[in-house]
Amino acid sequence: MKKIILIAVIVLAILYFLKQKVYNPYMWKKAINSEEHQLKVGSFIFSKETGINGSQSYQKYYFIFKVIEIDGDYVRLSVIRQLSQKDNLKESDFSMTSDQYQNLKQNIKSLTITPILSSDLYKGDGEPFILNDYLLNKYPVLKQSRYYYEDIPTESKNKGLPENPADLEMYFSLVYSKKEILKNGNLIPWTMTNSFNGKPSLSQYSKNIDLIIN
Repeated sequence: MKKIILIAVIVLAILYFLKQKVYNPYMWKKAINSEEHQLKVGSFIFSKETGINGSQSYQKYYFIFKVIEIDGDYVRLSVIRQLSQKDNLKESDFSMTSDQYQNLKQNIKSLTITPILSSDLYKGDGEPFILNDYLLNKYPVLKQSRYYYEDIPTESKNKGLPENPADLEMYFSLVYSKKEILKNGNLIPWTMTNSFNGKPSLSQYSKNIDLIIN
């Protein structure tokens, strides 16, 4: 009996290894080459991970990104969030719930999601990231949906690395490796942290991509 159980465990381990190392990469490459799931400017990238929260317990975190720039291996992403209504701040506006995540996976292509210049989020009356008259006047479509992502001016895109070293840290905020996305389905950020030669390097931290939708 013990021998049978041992053989079953070994078979399951081999099947799991083949799934992780052969089947999953094959299916990812097949998907990434399809029109609906290929990586391009405008794509939505879905990612979820398990992390430790403030109470030291494990919690699921959900992220949906919009691809706003691809410059060589640098893929710039922006997080999809909701503007809070005045006097009605909700944690779910900033930290996505499982229900929101699943709903957006089903309806992302039919939902109005407004690109807002980062500087505009600090303008108008009240606290930043709140739906106010200034934002409604400049972006009337926010009346349809409070979902948005932070965008950068068109003239700032695909300009390469900033010449001023002081601007590099800001430039590499939410910039990920295109090669790692295409090859392994991972979000691995470029970073200037611990850079000793003034050049970016790939972080050791990564997020698994759940899905890409165009």
